[in-house]
Amino acid sequence: MRHGFARRFVAGESLEQTIPIAAALCAAGRRVILNQLGENVASAGEARGARDSYIRALHALDAAALDANISIKPTQLGLDQDRELCISLTGEIAATAKSLGRGIEIDMEGSAYTEETIAIYESVQRRHGNAGMAMQSYLRRSLQDLKRLAPVRPKIRLVKGAYRESPAIAFQKKKDVDANFRLLLDALLQLSASGGALAAIGTHDPVLIAHAQERIRQLGLTGERYEFQMIYGIRRDLQEQLVSAGHPLRIYLPFGTAWVPYFMRRLSERPANLWFVLRSLVAER
Repeated sequence: MRHGFARRFVAGESLEQTIPIAAALCAAGRRVILNQLGENVASAGEARGARDSYIRALHALDAAALDANISIKPTQLGLDQDRELCISLTGEIAATAKSLGRGIEIDMEGSAYTEETIAIYESVQRRHGNAGMAMQSYLRRSLQDLKRLAPVRPKIRLVKGAYRESPAIAFQKKKDVDANFRLLLDALLQLSASGGALAAIGTHDPVLIAHAQERIRQLGLTGERYEFQMIYGIRRDLQEQLVSAGHPLRIYLPFGTAWVPYFMRRLSERPANLWFVLRSLVAER
């Protein structure tokens, strides 16, 4: 972590190491979304500990007066142990964020958790109104999920998806994933233009970024209705281009001690993730 590969993509192992990096990103014209690494906790006690950590992070971001929010994982908040506990803890985090004038976002994990995550998101968004959720374009169900969520005026972070999934539920070819991303993006931006959603465009793909920019121009969207989101350390050249062009950009900033399993799990689940990271490094040279 101190000298190696992970430091490029993970802000640090502690919140104290991470806040200065978040502050530097904000000073450079970025927004931030902070994520404490970790998932699939083994007990309710660990889930409550994760809740406490996220609430501390919210207060730290507020004390530093940063344009930042947090992203959480349902399995980090006890979804494997107790669905109602997960809803309760997520609601506590959302309530704290709302009291500070901030929002939260919910990461989307593997397909085994998709339905539960959407149900949790609907519950929390209806009650607090300050939550967002990731949606994966490689899942065949996602367009119907977007339509389902329209009544809660969602913030949707549209991403391609990083897990290995069955062909029965997920597109396998890049061209099909990209085509569904464009379909979902067009629908999301149209919903955003009508005031029915907030769009977060989570991609490092220059072709899809160009598509999004053109749709944003055609719809006349202002920066209050959309933002781009990119991962810390990935395609910093594209990040700079977006900011220079006047687009709002939020950086997904991971931190925590669980960075080794984070990397190993991502690479083992989908080997294409490794090539994605390596291509990003080469593209910036």
